[in-house]
Amino acid sequence: MIMSQNSNNFTIDKQTARRLVLTCQELLPPRTLKGKAGVKKFMARVRSIQFDPINVVGRNPDLVLQSRVRDFHPRMLDELLYQDRTLVDNWDKMASLSLTEDWPYFSRHRSRMQDIFGVPAEVVMSLAPTVLGQIKREGPQSSLDFKGNEKTDWGWGPTRVSRAALEGLFKMGQLGVHHRVANRRYFDLIENLLPKDLLETPDPNQSMAEYQTWHMLRRIGSMGLVHPNAGVQWSGIQGVKSSQRRQMLDQLVEKEILFPIEIQELTGQEFYLRCEDKTLLNKIKKVDPVREAALIAPLDNLLWDRKTLSRIFDFDYRWEVYTPKKKRKYGYYVLPVLYGDNFCARVDPEFDKKTRILTVRNWWWEDGVKPDQEMKDALQRCLEDFLVYLDAEGIRYSKTLLKKGDLEWLAALC
Repeated sequence: MIMSQNSNNFTIDKQTARRLVLTCQELLPPRTLKGKAGVKKFMARVRSIQFDPINVVGRNPDLVLQSRVRDFHPRMLDELLYQDRTLVDNWDKMASLSLTEDWPYFSRHRSRMQDIFGVPAEVVMSLAPTVLGQIKREGPQSSLDFKGNEKTDWGWGPTRVSRAALEGLFKMGQLGVHHRVANRRYFDLIENLLPKDLLETPDPNQSMAEYQTWHMLRRIGSMGLVHPNAGVQWSGIQGVKSSQRRQMLDQLVEKEILFPIEIQELTGQEFYLRCEDKTLLNKIKKVDPVREAALIAPLDNLLWDRKTLSRIFDFDYRWEVYTPKKKRKYGYYVLPVLYGDNFCARVDPEFDKKTRILTVRNWWWEDGVKPDQEMKDALQRCLEDFLVYLDAEGIRYSKTLLKKGDLEWLAALC
């Protein structure tokens, strides 16, 4: 582990950078947080996690949390969202789950959605009075509760006008998600879901510049150590282009809000850390972390910046769920496998919700990985915890995997 500092910069090596990022992400080691309090602690740090409804071995936010929170179960997340209302369905980096207390900060986003979807002449808003009226009379409603098959163009293609109206009103903040049945959302008036004083709180950011700075710092905190390159990791921040982003980063360094870091093996590239996180450098310097393993969600905060993932971890990952089957290198829903401070493998899992059996369809070791007994034991513990998270009754291995051999380290899970 190498750290050095002169008057102009602070330099660390790749291993230190990896450990810094993983510490920021509560993954060094994984699953050290506990219960709903652990979920809230993690969310207080990263503020948002990306939501995706595809459920192969859990939805994306469930997978994010199971790697940080011991004995996590999806019902914990549903309770925090739809009973405690500590978390809320939101739009941050794409569809996200955020802390409810941050609701006022997103008023600019809701105003922008009002400008886009709130035009009375648009077909979506033509149905808004009917949608709002029915919800007021009958309570939370899903898109299936509305009659009519008229369709309109929407982000994902032609969709029923009633569904588009629900989506538009949700984006504008007039509706919120009351609960979900599987992935079907039931919407209610936002005033029925969130406290009045919170809804009436004005935007704490009084100017666009203040908002942009707030959102940039929030996003940096969601990732830990960041590179200024363009990419989806910056999506959802209004009005900040690449050139402006670099200028803002430099200004935040001058104000001693951000801290520039160079990585020894990556000459000429600069990364940024929040100054409030500088203490983590001393923490990881003093402690050699326990090496444990975790299955990482495909849209995990750790993976938001795939270029930096490759730079620091030497790990190239592509989520192939939307890749045609013939063009996939690995599989439909392959998860990265973290061990210690690096990635050791990829796994292709599948869970049968009726039989409660987890199938390991395939497993690929990363180049150069030679699993020793310590790694195998950690992977066993990881998969055992994953079975608990799924409420699985057992585990089996596909014929493809059995043909590969080298399964003795999994024998205890049969």
